[in-house]
Amino acid sequence: MDLGDQVLRSGGIVPTRRLRAAGVSDHQIRQALQQRTIHRVRKGWVAVAEVDREIVQAIRAHGVLTCISEAARRGLWSMDDGQLHIAVHSHGGRIATAGCVAHWATPWVPRDPDAAVDPIENVLVMVAQCQSRENAVATWEGAFRRKLVTPDVMRRLALPPRGREVLKVASLWSDSGLESIVTDRLRWLKLRVVPQAWIADHWVDLLIGDRLVVQIDGTHHVDGQREEDIAHDARLALLGYTVIRVSYLQVMNDWPTVQHRIMLAVAQGLHVA
Repeated sequence: MDLGDQVLRSGGIVPTRRLRAAGVSDHQIRQALQQRTIHRVRKGWVAVAEVDREIVQAIRAHGVLTCISEAARRGLWSMDDGQLHIAVHSHGGRIATAGCVAHWATPWVPRDPDAAVDPIENVLVMVAQCQSRENAVATWEGAFRRKLVTPDVMRRLALPPRGREVLKVASLWSDSGLESIVTDRLRWLKLRVVPQAWIADHWVDLLIGDRLVVQIDGTHHVDGQREEDIAHDARLALLGYTVIRVSYLQVMNDWPTVQHRIMLAVAQGLHVA
């Protein structure tokens, strides 16, 4: 097997000691470097060109990719802060922290010393420790929804207080990070909020009480999707539902206006059958 393929099958980035343990000679490593089937990341580490840039940066910083950086790489909800989030050993040596957020906490799931990325369980706990609750809930729910980990597994870990708080409210039903955030922001109302309710042969994003529907338009709500949404809103209105439709930008940049609109509907009893 070509050494580049071997590295790729091992995750795309590996310490050279692992290659040597697998029977690869120093000569083979040098030859692969010269042929550019692999490249040196830092002393003791090599990678193939296909490996994600963020993973390479984490290894160069003497850490492993974690928290929102690894969450984003896995396609989970995360708010980019322009920093690379890495986990480092508490007894680690020289850490290149420029442009990095270094997480020093002892991992909740033991971390393979040759790993370049954190296990998903550690990633979620790091997110809970590092981010706002609503963003952490959105990330956790995305991981549950995609079956990267189950709530039962997280429940059996010795979670820190912020991890337990997020787990307590995270559900399996929100269809997007944006829905998770809106649900968390409305929790104080003490009303029943059902994500992804099936009404009139269609899923609605949130059902508050019995009759108040909140639809949250992401970036995919254009053209045909938009026309379908308008038609469904009309069917809901004919069935006696009140529909409040909001956009991503309104939720993220003008939440007080969105919240006030929902509160007015509740104050008028529009959520009650």
